[in-house]
Amino acid sequence: MERPIRSKAVSERQNLAEFLDYQRATILLKTHGLDSDQTSTRSVAPSTLTLAGIVKHLAWVEDHWFQIIFNGVEDTEPWATAPFDDDQDWDFNSAVGGDIAATRELYEHACERSRRVYEEAGLDDLSVGMRDNEPFSMRWIMLHMIEETARHAGHADLLREAIDGETGQ
Repeated sequence: MERPIRSKAVSERQNLAEFLDYQRATILLKTHGLDSDQTSTRSVAPSTLTLAGIVKHLAWVEDHWFQIIFNGVEDTEPWATAPFDDDQDWDFNSAVGGDIAATRELYEHACERSRRVYEEAGLDDLSVGMRDNEPFSMRWIMLHMIEETARHAGHADLLREAIDGETGQ
């Protein structure tokens, strides 16, 4: 089962429809090949995912998309020397046992840098960086960041509930 491709530099209506269809397909993909008993399971399997890891990962994603891909700037610390070649999940794993206040601050600063970038750019402005020889519109990057953040917010909901029972919002 495949999810639809999302175009990188098209109209707002098309971007919105494609991102929504992509998420719809993701929901169906998560149930593909499972039976009714499996999809009725209420517990979450053990995972190495942590709230601190999510926050650090999202800090990296903010810098990656707005600074590196859109603006074409070089990686800064802590990303520039991060050993991603040795550990593809370094952003998630290196946060474990670290100072959550510092990790939250890293994310807040990355978000501030991102805000400055998209406040100065038009939605149709194209990125300096490319993938598959194609630039990304600021609209696409904004939609992708909404998608990425929302997806991890769902993970965070489950983790927080397991920690102290806090749910909602």
